[in-house]
Amino acid sequence: MSNYPHIQSLSTELSQTNSEPDRTLELTLTIVNAALDRKGDNIVVIKVTEVSYLADYFIIITGYSNVQVRAIYQAIAQKVEQDRELYPLGVEGQSESSWILMDYGDVIVHILKPEEREFYNLEAFWSHAEKVDILSLLN
Repeated sequence: MSNYPHIQSLSTELSQTNSEPDRTLELTLTIVNAALDRKGDNIVVIKVTEVSYLADYFIIITGYSNVQVRAIYQAIAQKVEQDRELYPLGVEGQSESSWILMDYGDVIVHILKPEEREFYNLEAFWSHAEKVDILSLLN
C-alpha cells in the first residue's frame, strides 16, 4: 500500500479515462509514487511534448547511494509492471547505479546520485520545457 494515498487516488481517477495524455500522466504518477516509496528525493517532472519528439515527460529523481538508486529503479519497474502491465523499452546504467535511465516510450526516467545530477544538470538542459507540479494535480 502506498504511503501517498493522494497520488494513488489521482492515479485511480485517471485510469478511468481513455485518452492517451491521461494514460501518460497516469504512468508518470505511478512512477513518482514508486520513487517516493523508496525515498527518492528532489523529484522533477518535465513536460517535453512541445520541445522534443523523444517523450512526453522526463522524470528526474535523486537517490543518495548506488543502493538507493537501484532500489528506486526496482520499485518503479515493479510498480509499473504490477499496476500498468508495462515494461521499460530499455534500461541503461544498472551496473554502475550512479545514473539509471528507464525508457517507457512516452515517459523517460532518470535516477541519479547527487554528483551526477549536478554534473549533467538535466533540468538546465530542458529549462525551456514546462516543469509539472505533481502536487498541484492533487487539488
